[in-house]
Amino acid sequence: MIALQALYEVDSVHHDPTTVLEARLSEKPLPPEGEAFARALLNGVLAHLPQLDEMIHAYAPEWPLEQMAIIDRNILRMAIYEFAINGETPIKVAINEAVELAKIFGSDSSRRFVNGVLGTLANQITLSRPHSHKATSQSKNRRS
Repeated sequence: MIALQALYEVDSVHHDPTTVLEARLSEKPLPPEGEAFARALLNGVLAHLPQLDEMIHAYAPEWPLEQMAIIDRNILRMAIYEFAINGETPIKVAINEAVELAKIFGSDSSRRFVNGVLGTLANQITLSRPHSHKATSQSKNRRS
């Protein structure tokens, strides 16, 4: 949640990301692993911003980024970074977390919008990697 708040502030008023994150962490300290995750997520999203925005545009072409709600745009950026670029978060987990954030921080339609964009992207990723699930299942069976 802190990473989302920091992204929102950086996106809306263009404050320095490091300063913003430090301010959020001083308001609500996190355990070391939570702080490390928030830093990595913020830095990862910002480092891949052009790529993330291209992906959002590709899967929500009728919604120009500059017309999209700032909170929705940043929820999408975080989730896409987590499952499509970083790859450490399972797709379903990232989507569920994004939908929950949209329920809390977004408008009445944010949940459906975020779920739709991420679901479409997730389906495309799944189709482009048809053997990844099968290979994972086979390797698990071999270890048993």
